[in-house]
Amino acid sequence: MAILKEINCKKIFQKAYENRYTWNNYFNGYQGNCISINNNNIHKGNFLLGKDFKPHIQKIDDEKIVKSIASQLFEVCIHRVKREFQSVHSGNNFNLLKTSESGIEMSVSGKNEGDKYRVKNECINMVYRKIHGTIIEIFVEEFLDTGIGFLSKKYTSQQIDPDTLEANSQRLEYEDEFINLGKGDYWVLSSRTIKYLNQNQEEEIQKFVFEDISLLN
Repeated sequence: MAILKEINCKKIFQKAYENRYTWNNYFNGYQGNCISINNNNIHKGNFLLGKDFKPHIQKIDDEKIVKSIASQLFEVCIHRVKREFQSVHSGNNFNLLKTSESGIEMSVSGKNEGDKYRVKNECINMVYRKIHGTIIEIFVEEFLDTGIGFLSKKYTSQQIDPDTLEANSQRLEYEDEFINLGKGDYWVLSSRTIKYLNQNQEEEIQKFVFEDISLLN
């Protein structure tokens, strides 16, 4: 037990938190072309993501597709916001649950009571968080080392009912590709593939492609 007591979960989590790739405060947004591919349905358009992180999709009429493309852009960029560890987690304590080959698993007490994380090789490879009344559980299989922080590259995501603790959504498998826009070391999403099983237990694949990308001045 003495070894377990020596593990400072808060320090370990803080190091992994600060190891995430984020954009600097000078980010003004970017624009490019976007393609949505779902089965044989292909939609092509343009997008602009402003410094306010609000995506604008043009030249696509299908509102459902527009919303789907916008949500991918927003979901990725919102994690690029740099927020100091103390401002986010000062009201939390991190308590050791277990250690394994998968990493150091810890539970949160305090402000975000009930959340759980797992850290391995100074990266957060499991997130179990209550967001807007639903638990989101994420397992990361692969990271991209940008040289100035790590990006989740291959991972799964599932929603869990906070009352029953049973899964209440499909298990989504994500595979992301990123490109470096160079000036300012901005890494942005160039493609995202999402796989899941439909109601007939058949695999469905959605793909989003972002190309001809340029930074906004």
